[in-house]
Amino acid sequence: MKDTIGLLRRYFDAEPLDIVVTHSRCVADLALEIAAHLSLTDAERIFIEEAAMLHDIGVSLVHAPGLGLKGKYPYIQHGTLGRSILEREGYAEHGLVSERHTGVGLTREDIIRQGLPLPHRDMVPVSLPEQIICFADLFYSKKPGHLTERKSIPLVRSKLIPFGEDKVAQFDRWLEQFRSGAGE
Repeated sequence: MKDTIGLLRRYFDAEPLDIVVTHSRCVADLALEIAAHLSLTDAERIFIEEAAMLHDIGVSLVHAPGLGLKGKYPYIQHGTLGRSILEREGYAEHGLVSERHTGVGLTREDIIRQGLPLPHRDMVPVSLPEQIICFADLFYSKKPGHLTERKSIPLVRSKLIPFGEDKVAQFDRWLEQFRSGAGE
Protein backbone atom coordinates (compact mmCIF):
# COMPACT_ATOMS: atom_id res chain seq x y z
CA MET A 1 0.00 0.00 0.00
CA LYS A 2 1.19 3.50 -0.88
CA ASP A 3 2.05 6.04 1.83
CA THR A 4 -1.07 8.14 1.37
CA ILE A 5 -0.64 10.05 4.65
CA GLY A 6 2.93 10.96 3.72
CA LEU A 7 1.72 12.30 0.38
CA LEU A 8 -1.05 14.33 2.04
CA ARG A 9 1.48 15.78 4.52
CA ARG A 10 3.40 17.26 1.60
CA TYR A 11 0.36 19.31 0.55
CA PHE A 12 -1.37 20.33 3.79
CA ASP A 13 -0.59 22.31 6.92
CA ALA A 14 -1.37 20.61 10.24
CA GLU A 15 -4.98 21.73 10.88
CA PRO A 16 -6.39 21.06 7.41
CA LEU A 17 -4.32 17.86 7.25
CA ASP A 18 -6.11 16.53 10.33
CA ILE A 19 -9.50 17.41 8.82
CA VAL A 20 -8.75 15.83 5.44
CA VAL A 21 -7.18 12.69 6.95
CA THR A 22 -10.10 12.17 9.35
CA HIS A 23 -12.67 12.74 6.60
CA SER A 24 -10.80 10.53 4.14
CA ARG A 25 -10.36 7.75 6.70
CA CYS A 26 -14.14 7.73 7.31
CA VAL A 27 -14.78 7.59 3.56
CA ALA A 28 -12.18 4.84 3.14
CA ASP A 29 -13.62 2.78 5.99
CA LEU A 30 -17.15 2.94 4.57
CA ALA A 31 -15.87 2.19 1.06
CA LEU A 32 -13.99 -0.84 2.42
CA GLU A 33 -17.14 -2.02 4.24
CA ILE A 34 -18.98 -1.88 0.94
CA ALA A 35 -16.12 -3.55 -0.93
CA ALA A 36 -16.08 -6.41 1.58
CA HIS A 37 -19.58 -7.41 0.42
CA LEU A 38 -18.69 -7.35 -3.26
CA SER A 39 -16.53 -9.69 -5.29
CA LEU A 40 -13.47 -7.47 -5.55
CA THR A 41 -9.85 -8.47 -5.81
CA ASP A 42 -7.28 -7.63 -3.15
CA ALA A 43 -5.75 -5.16 -5.62
CA GLU A 44 -9.13 -3.41 -6.03
CA ARG A 45 -9.60 -3.16 -2.26
CA ILE A 46 -6.09 -1.72 -1.86
CA PHE A 47 -6.81 0.78 -4.64
CA ILE A 48 -10.11 1.77 -2.98
CA GLU A 49 -8.37 2.48 0.30
CA GLU A 50 -5.57 4.48 -1.32
CA ALA A 51 -7.87 6.46 -3.62
CA ALA A 52 -10.33 7.20 -0.81
CA MET A 53 -7.48 8.52 1.32
CA LEU A 54 -6.29 10.76 -1.54
CA HIS A 55 -9.60 11.83 -3.11
CA ASP A 56 -9.54 15.30 -1.48
CA ILE A 57 -5.86 16.17 -1.98
CA GLY A 58 -6.94 19.02 -4.29
CA VAL A 59 -8.58 20.76 -1.33
CA SER A 60 -5.03 21.81 -0.43
CA LEU A 61 -5.20 24.46 -3.19
CA VAL A 62 -8.65 25.93 -2.52
CA HIS A 63 -9.81 28.93 -0.56
CA ALA A 64 -11.86 27.63 2.38
CA PRO A 65 -11.04 29.62 5.53
CA GLY A 66 -13.40 27.49 7.65
CA LEU A 67 -11.09 24.55 6.97
CA GLY A 68 -7.91 26.58 7.41
CA LEU A 69 -7.27 26.62 3.65
CA LYS A 70 -5.87 29.75 2.04
CA GLY A 71 -5.50 28.67 -1.58
CA LYS A 72 -6.59 30.73 -4.54
CA TYR A 73 -9.07 28.37 -6.22
CA PRO A 74 -12.82 27.92 -5.58
CA TYR A 75 -13.76 24.76 -3.68
CA ILE A 76 -15.66 23.27 -6.64
CA GLN A 77 -12.32 22.87 -8.42
CA HIS A 78 -10.80 20.58 -5.79
CA GLY A 79 -11.50 17.46 -7.84
CA THR A 80 -9.74 18.65 -10.98
CA LEU A 81 -6.92 20.14 -8.90
CA GLY A 82 -6.58 16.80 -7.12
CA ARG A 83 -6.38 14.97 -10.43
CA SER A 84 -3.55 17.27 -11.56
CA ILE A 85 -1.63 16.76 -8.31
CA LEU A 86 -2.07 13.00 -8.35
CA GLU A 87 -1.07 12.69 -12.01
CA ARG A 88 2.13 14.67 -11.27
CA GLU A 89 2.81 12.34 -8.35
CA GLY A 90 2.39 9.24 -10.55
CA TYR A 91 -1.10 8.28 -9.32
CA ALA A 92 -3.12 8.73 -12.54
CA GLU A 93 -5.90 6.25 -11.65
CA HIS A 94 -6.26 7.79 -8.20
CA GLY A 95 -6.50 11.18 -9.91
CA LEU A 96 -9.58 10.05 -11.82
CA VAL A 97 -11.29 9.27 -8.51
CA SER A 98 -10.43 12.75 -7.27
CA GLU A 99 -11.87 14.40 -10.37
CA ARG A 100 -15.03 12.28 -10.47
CA HIS A 101 -16.15 12.22 -6.83
CA THR A 102 -18.13 15.49 -6.56
CA GLY A 103 -21.73 14.72 -5.59
CA VAL A 104 -22.67 11.65 -7.62
CA GLY A 105 -20.49 13.01 -10.42
CA LEU A 106 -20.79 15.99 -12.73
CA THR A 107 -21.79 15.73 -16.37
CA ARG A 108 -20.66 18.16 -19.03
CA GLU A 109 -24.26 19.42 -19.12
CA ASP A 110 -24.26 19.98 -15.31
CA ILE A 111 -21.07 22.04 -15.60
CA ILE A 112 -22.39 24.19 -18.44
CA ARG A 113 -25.91 24.61 -16.97
CA GLN A 114 -24.57 25.67 -13.56
CA GLY A 115 -21.78 27.83 -15.02
CA LEU A 116 -19.17 25.97 -12.97
CA PRO A 117 -15.53 27.00 -13.39
CA LEU A 118 -14.57 23.52 -14.58
CA PRO A 119 -13.52 21.98 -17.89
CA HIS A 120 -16.50 21.11 -20.07
CA ARG A 121 -16.29 17.31 -19.84
CA ASP A 122 -18.02 14.52 -17.98
CA MET A 123 -16.62 13.92 -14.51
CA VAL A 124 -18.72 11.00 -13.35
CA PRO A 125 -17.43 7.87 -11.64
CA VAL A 126 -16.99 5.08 -14.19
CA SER A 127 -15.32 2.11 -12.51
CA LEU A 128 -16.82 0.24 -9.57
CA PRO A 129 -14.09 1.49 -7.18
CA GLU A 130 -14.78 5.09 -8.31
CA GLN A 131 -18.51 4.61 -7.71
CA ILE A 132 -17.97 3.09 -4.27
CA ILE A 133 -15.72 5.97 -3.15
CA CYS A 134 -18.07 8.61 -4.58
CA PHE A 135 -21.01 6.98 -2.78
CA ALA A 136 -19.12 6.68 0.53
CA ASP A 137 -18.00 10.32 0.33
CA LEU A 138 -21.63 11.47 0.30
CA PHE A 139 -22.04 10.29 3.90
CA TYR A 140 -19.25 12.41 5.45
CA SER A 141 -18.49 16.13 5.54
CA LYS A 142 -15.33 18.04 6.29
CA LYS A 143 -17.16 20.28 8.74
CA PRO A 144 -15.02 20.55 11.89
CA GLY A 145 -16.74 18.95 14.86
CA HIS A 146 -18.78 16.63 12.61
CA LEU A 147 -16.08 14.76 10.69
CA THR A 148 -16.91 11.28 11.92
CA GLU A 149 -20.71 11.65 11.92
CA ARG A 150 -22.27 9.55 9.17
CA LYS A 151 -25.12 11.39 7.47
CA SER A 152 -28.47 9.64 7.26
CA ILE A 153 -29.83 8.47 3.92
CA PRO A 154 -32.64 11.07 4.00
CA LEU A 155 -30.09 13.83 4.67
CA VAL A 156 -27.89 12.72 1.77
CA ARG A 157 -30.95 12.66 -0.51
CA SER A 158 -32.03 16.13 0.65
CA LYS A 159 -28.60 17.54 -0.19
CA LEU A 160 -28.77 16.04 -3.71
CA ILE A 161 -32.32 17.20 -4.55
CA PRO A 162 -31.31 20.77 -5.52
CA PHE A 163 -29.04 19.30 -8.20
CA GLY A 164 -31.80 17.28 -9.86
CA GLU A 165 -33.88 14.17 -9.51
CA ASP A 166 -31.33 12.35 -11.70
CA LYS A 167 -28.73 12.83 -8.95
CA VAL A 168 -31.08 11.38 -6.34
CA ALA A 169 -31.89 8.49 -8.69
CA GLN A 170 -28.17 7.73 -9.10
CA PHE A 171 -27.73 7.76 -5.33
CA ASP A 172 -30.70 5.40 -4.97
CA ARG A 173 -29.22 2.99 -7.56
CA TRP A 174 -25.95 2.95 -5.63
CA LEU A 175 -27.81 2.54 -2.36
CA GLU A 176 -29.48 -0.57 -3.73
CA GLN A 177 -26.24 -1.90 -5.19
CA PHE A 178 -24.14 -1.19 -2.08
CA ARG A 179 -26.83 -1.55 0.63
CA SER A 180 -25.33 -4.44 2.59
CA GLY A 181 -21.99 -2.66 2.92
CA ALA A 182 -23.50 0.69 3.85
CA GLY A 183 -24.96 -0.70 7.04
CA GLU A 184 -28.56 -0.48 5.82
